Amino acid sequence: MQYIENRTYDEISVGDTATLVRDLGAKDIELFAVMSGDVNPAHVDTEFAKSDMFHKVIAHGMWGGSLISAVLGTELPGPGTIYLKQSLSFLKPVGLGDRVTVRVTVKEKIDEAHRLILACDCTNQKGEVVIDGEAEVIAPTEKVRRPRVLLPEVHLHETGEQYRQLLAATHDLDPIPTAVVHPCDTLSLIGALESAKEGLIIPYLIGPTAKILAAAKEANRELGSVKIIDVPHSHAAARKAVDMVRDGTVMALMKGKLHTDEIMEAVVDREFGLKTERRISHVFVLDVPHYPKPLFITDAAINIYPDLNDKRDIIQNAIELAHALGIDMPKVAVLSAIETVYPKINSTVDAAALCKMADRGQITGGLLDGPLAFDNAISKSAAEAKGITSAVAGDADILVVPDLEAGNMVAKQLIYLAGAESAGIVLGARVPIILTSRADGTLSRLASSALAQLFAHHLLQVKP
Repeated sequence: MQYIENRTYDEISVGDTATLVRDLGAKDIELFAVMSGDVNPAHVDTEFAKSDMFHKVIAHGMWGGSLISAVLGTELPGPGTIYLKQSLSFLKPVGLGDRVTVRVTVKEKIDEAHRLILACDCTNQKGEVVIDGEAEVIAPTEKVRRPRVLLPEVHLHETGEQYRQLLAATHDLDPIPTAVVHPCDTLSLIGALESAKEGLIIPYLIGPTAKILAAAKEANRELGSVKIIDVPHSHAAARKAVDMVRDGTVMALMKGKLHTDEIMEAVVDREFGLKTERRISHVFVLDVPHYPKPLFITDAAINIYPDLNDKRDIIQNAIELAHALGIDMPKVAVLSAIETVYPKINSTVDAAALCKMADRGQITGGLLDGPLAFDNAISKSAAEAKGITSAVAGDADILVVPDLEAGNMVAKQLIYLAGAESAGIVLGARVPIILTSRADGTLSRLASSALAQLFAHHLLQVKP
């Protein structure tokens, strides 16, 4: 066990010194900005910093000052020290990757009230003094030796960062013509208009013109040259949207203010719909705090109790979406309650069969493993504790759930308890379907549109 121990006033002599060495990383700057609220772009905006006087991101000046405080409070004099004064001169900037050595040296002892005057300086790896100053403290008179407290591990997550990267990946792509089905409320209309503004889609607004215009007025949005296709109601809007896919006018569908069943009924119509040989399924793409990459969950919206063949198609759909996002060999975790095959739990048997199907080329383009419990799929430490040796466990890209109930619960728990942002699309039809929820914000709607745009362009590349 490590201990923290002070030096009392009587134990300290003039000339005594203590040091601390710290390398400046991006996380240090981000943590200090979060703690202090100082978001000066010189510290947190890379593009701005390039044009600033130092031409690089630099640390907050008081980051170095806080290191001096750390030495005084933990080393010399240590626990029990009372800070009275501190003067600092900031002589040079500290940039990312710099190694800072902090040194405090006792200059003077003042017996009255057991005060100390200490010289304080910070130097970089070149030996240059970056901060210089002097501190006055009251030194402790009683000995303190305590176990060193272990600090919690801090994970920084910028909400929506994964989605901003997703949007950035679409910048060089042409927007895709998209049938927006019954956008007769402000949320769905704004989602379509913002997606158009970002260059993701070219919207065709299908629905009762009066209702669409009323929604635009309520949202205080101008429709400009956006094309409106007038139909009497939501069922007609769904049928018209499907027709526009079949005649080649649009490359994607977007759900507006109507029930999912309404739009999907038109999509799966045997004679006039958009079915392919592949089972239609939904894929959530979640931006989860503390998970280092987008997390796919399928199927949590379309297939209630999929059988083995359905699950094969569900997996293949998700793998193809991962390919469209630039993930060459996505890691697919087939979930169950346990990580061993147990005949009384059907999902474990399905998981084992799906992995063997992948071995035999019936599922391609991804790396499968299962059955895996949720913790083993996303946590390396949990997988190691269970003795699981797997390239997928602890690093999954895609989570394949046993049924819709399980998938819906997993996705909603991540959204509402873990703070995940959600986006998602329906695949397996002729074109991707942007299936948003009433609870989705604008960023989630944009991310869903970006998924559809990337997937539609991917289809153009892979079609013979």
